[in-house]
Amino acid sequence: MSVDRTWTVKALALISAITIIVLAGIAFAQHRQYKEQVVLGPGVTSVKRLSDYFAPLKGTINDTNIFVLDSGKPGGTILVLGGTHPEEPAASLTAHLLVENAVVQQGKLIVAIHATVSASTVTRPGDAYPRFFHILTDWGVKKFRMGDRWANPLDSWPDPETYVHYPSGQLLAYMDVRNLNRTWPGRANGSISERTCYAFMRLIEQEGVDLVIDLHEAELEYPVIGTIVAHQKVLRIAAMASMMLSAEEFRIGVEISPVALHGLSHREIGDHLATAAGLLVESPEPFLDRVRGITDEALLLTGKDPFVMKAGEHGLLYWPIDESGWPIDVRVGRHCSTILKIAEVWTMFNPGKPFILSGVPRYADVVAKGTGHFFHDPARVSPERVVLE
Repeated sequence: MSVDRTWTVKALALISAITIIVLAGIAFAQHRQYKEQVVLGPGVTSVKRLSDYFAPLKGTINDTNIFVLDSGKPGGTILVLGGTHPEEPAASLTAHLLVENAVVQQGKLIVAIHATVSASTVTRPGDAYPRFFHILTDWGVKKFRMGDRWANPLDSWPDPETYVHYPSGQLLAYMDVRNLNRTWPGRANGSISERTCYAFMRLIEQEGVDLVIDLHEAELEYPVIGTIVAHQKVLRIAAMASMMLSAEEFRIGVEISPVALHGLSHREIGDHLATAAGLLVESPEPFLDRVRGITDEALLLTGKDPFVMKAGEHGLLYWPIDESGWPIDVRVGRHCSTILKIAEVWTMFNPGKPFILSGVPRYADVVAKGTGHFFHDPARVSPERVVLE
């Protein structure tokens, strides 16, 4: 090969590499900077920031919106966390749906759509996740960010060799220092995830929250799936909700929060705060299974995958799957009905602090009409009733 041809090949290779880097950088920036539009529903009385409860969080990526729906009547206070793990989109979609539709008749509802904004600005390296997904509504297509289980390394670097949970001292996987559901109760001078949990703990204290519902999804290969995980202080609420839902709408289990496993919302909130406790709700998400096929938006939304089905035929799953898959509407519907049932049971066991919620569709409604039916067109409301997430 001649010298001129050699330099030509090298120049073309360099130009190609630079082009790929530039295009990738643009794609990463578009994902990180994209803002979702949230229409404030009739029940929203105020929108705060997480830094209102812990000032040092102000100006950080995780200074998320806190939506308050206050009936003005004394009663119970429930905090719903969506987006703890942004790769589990039914959780943030359900929280978003609550903000746009829920009305509290008695008590107060507080909602975080993206409990960790940082993790919603990155997808899992090497797993070919889509950057965005789209929900069909009655007025068009609504676009959402897809995220990861862990905070963006741009916001939390470097990871330690071993993550030592505070304050238990338990050793956890190094990357879990960026996992919002391994860093409760948090600490004021820790990682971004620890500081975020610390801020939520201050929110729970200052708002007088009685019950925290942390929404999640799980792969079918994972044993904690299709269930409510409860701190012992609220186990009877979870058990009653599980029993009633399983009899009336769909199968859902109940499990007690492991006493010896630290960093989890359903363990640490109840252990560290005398007047509050946490529940975690899991729905099935085949998108997360390691035996899955192509990891694309279709799998994310339909929950249909022949490889996951084959794993089920061989007894490798903890939850069933068939040709219907686990569509996003089914998963969101499960979360909606579970929240409504937990609220109902809360009032049953706490008649002196009732929490009465309306305007939220049940499982059958979401499945029949679609999740998008319950999102409102930002173009048809006053700009003051639209918030960017």
